[in-house]
Formats: sequence, structure tokens, C-alpha cells
Amino acid sequence: MSEDKKDLGDKAKDAFDDAKESAKKAADEAKESAGEFKEEAKKTAEEFREGLKTAGGDNKKILAGILGILFGSLGIHKFILGYNKEGVILLAITLIGYATTCIVVGAFFFWIPGLIGLIEGIIYLTKSDEEFYNTYQVGKKPWF
Repeated sequence: MSEDKKDLGDKAKDAFDDAKESAKKAADEAKESAGEFKEEAKKTAEEFREGLKTAGGDNKKILAGILGILFGSLGIHKFILGYNKEGVILLAITLIGYATTCIVVGAFFFWIPGLIGLIEGIIYLTKSDEEFYNTYQVGKKPWF
């Protein structure tokens, strides 16, 4: 049948068939692209895991944990993790405690930062490397 002799219904049917074929091709291409993206995402996640293992996150965890237990009242473990504001708070409370030890209140200020450091040091050391990295280095959770 020639183009001139086709009626409107035949033209619509041909256009619909063409659109259907184009949609099928687009869907196939989208599935292929999604599969490639999925593989790339898996590869990237695996590289991230490997990088985390070799990035020294374990050393920072151990260092922060031990310093938290030994010198927690000075806030050194906070400075190691990059929490400068929290480190200054612990250090200031400790210095106020030292300065006012002749008053009973000073002893209270002196022991609180040490207890916080002890608890945080134990928490740091008991977390897995991945948990520690995600919580304190990526998530930036400053306290406990």
C-alpha cells in the first residue's frame, strides 16, 4: 500500500509500532546501563573497603583509645580525631578543676573529664575498625 493511500488509522498504527520499537530499544539500553552501573558500584565499594583497611583507621582508633584512657581528662584523644572544640572543652574543665582543687567543687571538675576520657577510650577500642571509621571519622560523632 502506498503512503498516499494509507488512511489515518494505518498511519497511527505504524507510528505506534515505531514508538513501541523505540521504547523497547531504550528499555534494553537502560537495563544495560543499569547493569554496568551496578558493577561499577560494587567495584567502588570493594575499593573503599580495601582502602579503609590500609588507610590507617586502625592505628588512629588504637591511638585515640589509649590516649583517651590514659590522658582523657586533657582531651588529647579528641584532638587526634579532629574534634578541636570538644578537646578544648575537656582541657578547660580539667584546668578549672586543677585551679580550684582547694575547693571541693574543684575535685568534681577534675574527675569528670577523666571519667569521660576513660569511657570514650574503652568505647573506641571495643568498636570494630569499620564501625569506628563510620561513626567517628565519617559521621563525626563527637561524644561517646
